[in-house]
Amino acid sequence: QVQLVESGGGLVQAGDSLRLSCAASGRTFSSYAMGWFRQAPGKEREFVACISWNGGSPVYADSVKGRFTLSRDNAKNTVYLQINTLKPEDTAVYYCAAPRGRMPTIWASEYRYWGQGTQVTVSS
Repeated sequence: QVQLVESGGGLVQAGDSLRLSCAASGRTFSSYAMGWFRQAPGKEREFVACISWNGGSPVYADSVKGRFTLSRDNAKNTVYLQINTLKPEDTAVYYCAAPRGRMPTIWASEYRYWGQGTQVTVSS
């Protein structure tokens, strides 16, 4: 069993920055990839970013490239999503997820464990 707890969301203004955190427990965190997804009101959950077990070569959705940075600290069992230059269209619940396997993937169906989500609201 894996437990994921997100934090760091909030109400911000366009152009601001946020850092979301996801604390993991329950399995060997450093051996597995991790991912972030988001779901806006009335929309389907969408891929945001994923990262390999060692933090190398993060993959980003086109909509967030250049503004989002995904990193991890295996010593702290935590992944971080730095979000810069926030836009109103970034408003969503952001979810941290752990895949069934060890490889990073953009597909939500490949993720077995999900956090409860953290709300990010960006006002214009």
